[in-house]
Amino acid sequence: MAEKAVTAPFDGAFIQNVPAASAEDVEKALATAYGLFRDRSSWLPKHRRIEILSKAAEIIKERREDLAMQAAREGGKPLPDSLVEIDRAADGVENCVEVIRAEGGNVINMGVNAASAGRVAFTQFEPIGVVVAVSAFNHPFNLIVHQVAPAVATGCPVVVKPAEATPISCFNFVDILREAGLPPEWCQIVVPENREISTALVTDPRNAFFSFIGSAKVGWSLRSQLAPGARCALEHGGAAPVIFAADADLDDSLPRLAKGGLYHAGQVCVSVQRVFADQAVAGTVADGLAALADKMKVDDPTLPDTEVGPIIKKSEADRIEEWVNEAVSGGAKLVTGGKRLSDSLYAPTILLNPPPDVRVSTMEIFGPVICVYSYSDMDEAFMRANALPVAFQAAVFTKNIDTALRAYKNLDGTAIMVNEHTAFRVDWMPFAGARQSGHGVGGIPYTIHEMQTEKMMVLRSDVL
Repeated sequence: MAEKAVTAPFDGAFIQNVPAASAEDVEKALATAYGLFRDRSSWLPKHRRIEILSKAAEIIKERREDLAMQAAREGGKPLPDSLVEIDRAADGVENCVEVIRAEGGNVINMGVNAASAGRVAFTQFEPIGVVVAVSAFNHPFNLIVHQVAPAVATGCPVVVKPAEATPISCFNFVDILREAGLPPEWCQIVVPENREISTALVTDPRNAFFSFIGSAKVGWSLRSQLAPGARCALEHGGAAPVIFAADADLDDSLPRLAKGGLYHAGQVCVSVQRVFADQAVAGTVADGLAALADKMKVDDPTLPDTEVGPIIKKSEADRIEEWVNEAVSGGAKLVTGGKRLSDSLYAPTILLNPPPDVRVSTMEIFGPVICVYSYSDMDEAFMRANALPVAFQAAVFTKNIDTALRAYKNLDGTAIMVNEHTAFRVDWMPFAGARQSGHGVGGIPYTIHEMQTEKMMVLRSDVL
């Protein structure tokens, strides 16, 4: 069997090989999953799914440190943040249990007119069918949980394709599910040998629900090729804007912004990227962020005190360097950073007033770079914040409730944070990109809803 090597982004060290899936392997996985779905006698009852997920959450908690170390090593997220990721994953699995315990369907009102007299109607939920999940590298354990655990909860057979850079965490979670009692055929992992095989997996007519986390270019392309009837949820990136009012609390807000923009080297789809600060404080904001950035330890992600780890690929670090150089050449003030520390490490960077047409201003950076722009009129700041074709999460920092409400009203996006950074998330809240940032709604309860069909029974009886 062919294999693919997994290496550490920090230093390129070999970690391990994982099996590479051929076209025949993918066909076998799809045929197995579809066969399970079509055979209702093989469906896992709800109580069994609850038992499996509950046990899986316990195992994740027991292996917290080992799972976090593995995720940090293959994905580059610093160990302290990877520990948080594993804690969130365990909580997410438990959230799946809570949702399927609580939601059982609805009663439809009958007997309210002559046509509905003598009838009772109710709905229950059934699995939608085979789920094909394609995941991203930046949260290698928790993203898999968000895509796979809801499928298990709803009783959908799932075929999951992890990111090629970070497949080990996926294998670890699926192994945990199997150890907890999930029959192996209900969750299968494939790491296709090439893109053509991956596309065939996604576009196969047996795929009932396509869950995708990754780039907009790939996600929208795959959506356009889905078989008729297939549902999907796409989670892409953004270029998260922040409105920073003159009255904002600097001591409280700047550490939050620095964390939200530089956490995981900025490789987060809702990472703080564009801070529009009142001209009275813009320079102070940029200098304050630079002072915080300069104090961050940029190093091996497996060390317990590392705060900023590596860029996932050297080519991505090259791209970030190119974009920053372009901005500085165009007139941006380089407040701090703007340099490579190694092939994989890029210094946390703060830019003041980059030109509006350079790439750091118009595209998702996905790197440890925060841009600060001064404004004299808040309505103009709203216009600039909303000018891009992406819209995900945004934020406003102010002590004034009217300013907060004004920002909520005027900012595009699906979630507007007040005095919190744009990357804030808990896993039971809706998480969705608007416009080119995505399609559908993520978050554990919302994903569970999307992976189900609400099936109604109408019962007529003369006794009624």
